[in-house]
Parts: sequence; structure tokens; C-alpha cells
Amino acid sequence: MILENVPLARQLDFVFREIREELAHLTSGTVFVQIRNNVIGKFGVRAFPVESKGNHLEVMDSGLSEVHVQSFRQTAVECLKLKRWTHGEILFEFAMKKNTLCTSVAFESNYNMASIFADADKKRKI
Repeated sequence: MILENVPLARQLDFVFREIREELAHLTSGTVFVQIRNNVIGKFGVRAFPVESKGNHLEVMDSGLSEVHVQSFRQTAVECLKLKRWTHGEILFEFAMKKNTLCTSVAFESNYNMASIFADADKKRKI
């Protein structure tokens, strides 16, 4: 599949299908997607799957329900409307609080100085 021809929203939908099982075991964490030329390259989940209360460690065994995952995916796709760059990373933080899914989004744009100078050189030669 040539991803350059696939809309970014569809690529993000694929990401959430791939990580659905992992999210089913987490109650909080961060989903990240790295984007270059509006194509998702690397993606994954950053999480701490162990919680502690005092001296007692608890391993997380149940996490987001299928309804929560679908809601999270829909929120992530909607957030793409706010993106104004072609290279960068999006961080989707999530946490269950009182059986309610809470999410936040952070955008990080990336620029490459070498490509900026290369573009400037091309414009001067024209």
C-alpha cells in the first residue's frame, strides 16, 4: 500500500486498530504518531502499566473498553483538522477518571534546516 495516497485520517484509523489490544490493558498513557510528508511512520503507546499505592504494586489488567477506544479514535481523527504542518509528531494523552475517558492532544511540528537552505538555493537559481 502506498501511504502517500491514503488520507491521514485513514492512516490514524489504522493506527488505532493496530493498538486496540494494547489499549484494552491500559487506563492511562500516551499514543504517539510521527508524521513525515503527511504520512505516519512510527507510532505506538507510551505507558506505565504498573500502579503503586504505598508499598503495594498493582499490574493493570483491564483498561479501555471497546467503546472508549472508539471514542478515543474519533477524538484523534477530529484533532487532525487542527494540524497545520506536514512533518512532526502528535501525542494523544489519555486517562480513565471515574470511568470517564479524558484525553488531551499535543502537536509538535518539525523542520529541517538543510531542506530550508536547499529550497532557498532553488529559488535563487530561478
